[in-house]
Amino acid sequence: MYYPERKIALKNGKEALFRSPSPEEDAALMMDFLKNVSRETEFLLRCPEECDDPLEQEVAFLTDILGSETKMMIACVIDGEVAGNCQINFYNRIKTRHRASVAIAIRKKYWGLGIGTEMFREMIAAANRRQGILQLELEFIEGNERARRLYEKMGFRIVSERPDAIRLQDGSFRKEYTMIKKLAQQSGQD
Repeated sequence: MYYPERKIALKNGKEALFRSPSPEEDAALMMDFLKNVSRETEFLLRCPEECDDPLEQEVAFLTDILGSETKMMIACVIDGEVAGNCQINFYNRIKTRHRASVAIAIRKKYWGLGIGTEMFREMIAAANRRQGILQLELEFIEGNERARRLYEKMGFRIVSERPDAIRLQDGSFRKEYTMIKKLAQQSGQD
């Protein structure tokens, strides 16, 4: 699903561009972003050494999202660098098509500038435009209090936890929490 370009003002006075990543032009930038962000935090599901997919695979991944009716990705670009990205996936099975999952990642040097809040506003708006979406879902790893505060600010609440769901490279375990945000029921829905 295509996301049209949108400029946003950051808290530091700079400008950021939100847009769909282009498969041909941005695949290498998106791969670089993923490698860097996975080095900066243990709160992603991938370790840095797991971010070495072939360029062609990233091109195919971005092409799939751009042409999809059930997925949308937004990249935040600042001065030619990918500062963050987010993705929303709409479920399309009869019993689950009222749900969508969201995910977000932001480079550490861009934390605290309002990027996460704006990305969530865009994902929530996309969900509200889609007929029948009643809840958004996400997961986060125990200890990621910065993310938890953002998610709670955006209306998400913890509904469950999975003990020992994440095993870090040092052998320690972390819980994974599931959060849900209920959306206003749309007219004409049961």
